[in-house]
Amino acid sequence: MNWDNKAQEKFKVLISKIPVFHRHITEEAVVKRSEELALERNAKFVEEQDIVGAFFTDVPSPFYSMMVRLLDQTGFDYKKYGYPK
Repeated sequence: MNWDNKAQEKFKVLISKIPVFHRHITEEAVVKRSEELALERNAKFVEEQDIVGAFFTDVPSPFYSMMVRLLDQTGFDYKKYGYPK
């Protein structure tokens, strides 16, 4: 599935900040879930809201605070999508 360019660039920056031993698994899980969420919306592109939704639904709770910090640092405005819930 295609990704919105701006959202994809922000995602790449965020992934680069994740500790290397978690990076690959996080990237795989979030890409998969982001694309599922975009398809559920009948969207043509994965957008920021899909990435944010994927992080908040698929990242284990022990990593929650790091995820929120990284989302903030990379400019993802998760609050406008109703997160945290």
